[in-house]
Amino acid sequence: MQAMKLSSVSLSDEFINKIKDEVTPHWGELGWVTYKRTYARWIPEKQRTENWDETVKRVVEGNINLDPRLHEDNVDPKVVDELTDEAQKLYKLIYGLGATPSGRNLWISGSSYQDRNGDALNNCWFIAVRPQPYGDSHIVPEYLNSRQKAVSMPYSFMFDQLMKGGGVGFSVTRDNVEQIPQVDFNINLTILIDKSSASYDESLKMGATDREDWLKHHSIKDVRYYRLPDTREGWVISNAHLIDQHFNQTNPTQQLNLVLDMSDIRPKGAKIKGFGGTASGPMPLIEMLFDINNLLNDHVGQKLSSVDCTDIGNLIGKTVVAGNVRRSAELALGSADDEAFITMKQDKDKLYHHRWASNNSVAVDSSFTDYGPVADSIRHNGEPGIVNLELSRNYGRKIDGRQENIDGSVEGTNPCGEISLANGEPCNLFEVFPTVAEQEGWDLNEAFTLGTRYSKRVTFSNYDWEVSRNAIEKNRRIGISMSGIQDWILSRFGNRVVTGYEDATDPETGEAIKKPIYDQNAIKEFDSLYKAVVKADKDYSATLGCNPSIKHTTVKPSGTVAKLAGVSEGMHFHYAGYLIQRIRFQDTDPLLPALKAVGYNVEPDVYTKNTMVVEFPVRAAHADSKDFASAGNVSIAEQFATQAFLQTYWSDNAVSCTVTFQPEEGDQIAPLMKQYRHTTKSTSLLPYSGAGFKQAPKEPIDQKEYEKRVLQISGDVAKVFAQQNNNHDKKGVELVDQSDCAGGACPIK
Repeated sequence: MQAMKLSSVSLSDEFINKIKDEVTPHWGELGWVTYKRTYARWIPEKQRTENWDETVKRVVEGNINLDPRLHEDNVDPKVVDELTDEAQKLYKLIYGLGATPSGRNLWISGSSYQDRNGDALNNCWFIAVRPQPYGDSHIVPEYLNSRQKAVSMPYSFMFDQLMKGGGVGFSVTRDNVEQIPQVDFNINLTILIDKSSASYDESLKMGATDREDWLKHHSIKDVRYYRLPDTREGWVISNAHLIDQHFNQTNPTQQLNLVLDMSDIRPKGAKIKGFGGTASGPMPLIEMLFDINNLLNDHVGQKLSSVDCTDIGNLIGKTVVAGNVRRSAELALGSADDEAFITMKQDKDKLYHHRWASNNSVAVDSSFTDYGPVADSIRHNGEPGIVNLELSRNYGRKIDGRQENIDGSVEGTNPCGEISLANGEPCNLFEVFPTVAEQEGWDLNEAFTLGTRYSKRVTFSNYDWEVSRNAIEKNRRIGISMSGIQDWILSRFGNRVVTGYEDATDPETGEAIKKPIYDQNAIKEFDSLYKAVVKADKDYSATLGCNPSIKHTTVKPSGTVAKLAGVSEGMHFHYAGYLIQRIRFQDTDPLLPALKAVGYNVEPDVYTKNTMVVEFPVRAAHADSKDFASAGNVSIAEQFATQAFLQTYWSDNAVSCTVTFQPEEGDQIAPLMKQYRHTTKSTSLLPYSGAGFKQAPKEPIDQKEYEKRVLQISGDVAKVFAQQNNNHDKKGVELVDQSDCAGGACPIK
């Protein structure tokens, strides 16, 4: 049959109505509320937010049409038929909540924003903080040649991706920071604001200068002047101007006066089209620019340290957080012997001002054994985490053995640590909920195959930065994950994956260790599913004529997405068998009347004005099983062993795990890190907090209290919400204290 021009795949109303009749979404106890507040986009023509069936249609169509075969001059009808069939399967899988793409995809895929910016489909990114060329990218400051290395480039990349809603890991290891030249010039920074700006008064309070008054006494010809357009790129380039003007290489005229004009920046509360939400006004940017300029001026004639470079990244992250739709997520990766970096958060003033904006980890290799100082710091403040770059570069799954330089360009990781990344590379995630998928009749091989193909198509998005395009085209890295792992293992195998321990000896140190014993059936199942993912990628890559993915599988920490289906988060154990989950809402949120009407406890937030706290009683799957364990009682040793199991038999990327520990377990941290140094690619730890303060996000309760609270709830909040017909525009407003990661590190969207 002669090929004909066809450009897109769409799902018919008839098909969608059929699935809605056949399939009931597996909402968790927080699922629908989490969805409605987080991923349901505003539909202007209908004057309401999306319903779940509409969200899934948007997401699936946005993804399936990334298949490059649909963008050829002549599209084979057989390809359209094949992809239509696949889109229907994906729709059914996601609609029933047997699996979902990342929260980023749930928010962006199929939207008009995706058409303009494919970067936003990816969760997180990594960049090395060293002078780099901007290359053929959408942001190149006008004073630079695109091939000229600039100190500002990694910070521009970071700022840009954070404002698109992605998290950013960045490396300030010695080998990177040492490439940054000394600071040459003290720069006099002036920020202008016009009286016509709605942000005029607030900007003056932040240190800005009246534009008209300044022009009476100065000429823009005598300074480096940049008037910011009212765009994301304008914010990024203003910061690039500031950073680069301090250095000889990018300030050849040695101009010491910089004037940045904020007069065109939209005011606080103005809508952000495309991405969604409302603007913060120029005030956070003004504060950031003055802070960064002061830092650089303080180092004239000196080279920047890893702490200085991290501070600049944190100041950027703090600025992005000031908007109400983007949660900055950063991970700073330093050297393991850099004491100043390891202890930088002990400066409480700077911690509260900006250093809270990143999680900090140190890069190690398998020969590193001196975990005592690291463990001591973790016991005090939960940092730093550990990232083993040697394992990431030379290993996929541990069971497959060392494969020299299999991923040799890895330099760091995303903020949650589950994906090792090259410079400029993103993580690209999809997760299956095995228990839910099996309950709904899915063969897990097919579910994971659909997820693999979904993620592969994301690599064909339009990417803004050349450094990213190069890494993606080479690696085609994907991260197929699963959540509810603890639920599934108990359901499928009748026990936890660690069934016991045997005495053993570390072959290198001769020290006695407890070697975990794993369930053999679990080993076979995880191994089989891994091979199904690899095969699916190999087959689809051959069809598309692209490189097979360099790595394929992971365990992401999940968080918000896991709440949709009500499963345990990633590999983590449930927080408790029964608990109160508290979620914070703005006091004007249209969901609050419906939540009150059905009986949820709603009360004012004791910490924040204009905020209400809603209490949701939650029961973990298998809460009453004799083999059930929660974060509050599972041993630190079992958590390490479980992470090692998944790194050995499932994940060829890495496994995100925030190990919780009790105070009496602190002395086990260093020995366990040492024991698993040849297996675990990234590890972070936090003391188990329980519920030691008012309105804690999670509070353990007993079964009796849970049942009492459940009896107080009557009615379906979704139906009540619809009946109240109170769907105001909530586009871009996200849940407070919720994230796409269990530990709160990564962005929700």
